Amino acid sequence: MSSSSGVLFGAAVVGAGAAIATGLNEKSIKGAADKLASSVGLKQVPLYKSTRGWAGENGKGVDFETVVRMGLGYDGGLMVPTFFPQVSRSTLESWYGLSFQNLAYEVISLYVPNSQVSPEELRGIINRSYSGFRHEEVTPVIRTGAEGKGPKILELFHGPTFAFKDVALQFLGNLFEHFISRVEGDKITVLGATSGDTGSSAIYGLRGKKGVDVFILFPEGRVSSIQERQMTTVLDENVHCVAVQGTFDDAQAIVKSCFRDIEFRDKVKLAAVNSINWARILAQIVYYFYAYLRIVPKEEKGAMEPISFSVPTGNFGDILAGYYAKRMGLPVDQLVVATNENDILHKFFSKGEYFRPQMVTPTISPSMDICVSSNFERFLYHMNDNDTSKMNEIMKGFEETLKLKASDELLLRCQSQMLSERLTGEEINKTIAENFKTHGYLLDPHSAIGVGAATKLERDGKLHEGVPMVCLACAHWGKFSEAVGAAIGEAKLKELHFPDELEALKTMETRKVILPAVEEKIKDHVLNTI
Repeated sequence: MSSSSGVLFGAAVVGAGAAIATGLNEKSIKGAADKLASSVGLKQVPLYKSTRGWAGENGKGVDFETVVRMGLGYDGGLMVPTFFPQVSRSTLESWYGLSFQNLAYEVISLYVPNSQVSPEELRGIINRSYSGFRHEEVTPVIRTGAEGKGPKILELFHGPTFAFKDVALQFLGNLFEHFISRVEGDKITVLGATSGDTGSSAIYGLRGKKGVDVFILFPEGRVSSIQERQMTTVLDENVHCVAVQGTFDDAQAIVKSCFRDIEFRDKVKLAAVNSINWARILAQIVYYFYAYLRIVPKEEKGAMEPISFSVPTGNFGDILAGYYAKRMGLPVDQLVVATNENDILHKFFSKGEYFRPQMVTPTISPSMDICVSSNFERFLYHMNDNDTSKMNEIMKGFEETLKLKASDELLLRCQSQMLSERLTGEEINKTIAENFKTHGYLLDPHSAIGVGAATKLERDGKLHEGVPMVCLACAHWGKFSEAVGAAIGEAKLKELHFPDELEALKTMETRKVILPAVEEKIKDHVLNTI
């Protein structure tokens, strides 16, 4: 900080002190300090602490670069911001008409200190991240059907791997590169688990990056053929695909355990690409704001119109980003947790039972075939008033018994923020077929869960009348053409253009190793490879 900035920052502190003297409350004090700091070009950004209490060496929290590079907290908890920057009505109104890239800058910069990523550097990272997307809007909102009367679809699949995770992982890849490039010889080892889409998105975001080795674990035989080929056809020297002989939950448990092994973690400089990484969630917050600004007309007077979202939910990161957008001030009404037959989350929001099943049920929406949702811990933390002692007790009990039973009070608090619905395979197929026939829009099985859940809840009178509902489309139908063909008929499927990029994968060379779902085997492979 320059001397002039230091004086001005001091003035902000003095201003806050004056506010105390005049009897203003804490919110007013913070507002006075923030306003003065903002007027002189300073900004206050959050620090980060674990849901289980770890908050860095000084106990006050760690900075943005540290949280991005570390992934999981040293106590096994997930990292959360110490506060959520607020977006006022006037600020939100000023964002109408911004491109996705410029809006991303406005949202993300609220969390990023200029000392670690300058405004010019952040704009460059964002522009590089989305320059290769196939749609100029990056995440367009489509009003389907005649006169736009069908479902409103937020298309998140225009990135290089045709999946929503490209939005976050292209950004994270460039963010990693930025931090590494500042120190000569700096390196990281990225370790991630995937149920299908995270792996390829991470690989495409990190391939060829100097100083980065990326290891992606995926369950052998439990991802679609296209999903596997998107990973295994990338032959860059820094990319290592590992098919584990188990489930996604087995792979995810190995990754989390590796992060808890401090000696191993520090030795290989472990970094995370799964949604345990805060930067993943941060990037996803952007498209909730973008959808709102595309759907809700600008109002000069009166309350700003609310909007609802239906989110296909597996690991809980995507819908958590929507909840965080709401915490920041976006007028979000209802958030729908839409699940397939692996419905641990639906059971929780229905009756407060978060019980891990003995096994995953394979479905036609494999990216959501998950027993335990990692990001749910972050949500529970907030629903328990950010009480780390309580969270330690809850998570210890769950890890020991694989069961979590919410109190009536906790369940009501959770239900006040989100509601849920579950779709069977038959209902998913019906949703795909009906939307294709009625509205001329083809959904992949995961996106169909979001649309189908909203449809069921509306039929049952559980959605608020008159509030626009936006359904998130997480993947292009081409990634799951077999399932889609079964829903609409092979003859109709053949009439459609299959994406050239996905077609080319079928004849490309592949590379992977197959290992048992054993932590020590994975660690040995990492150590012997880097």
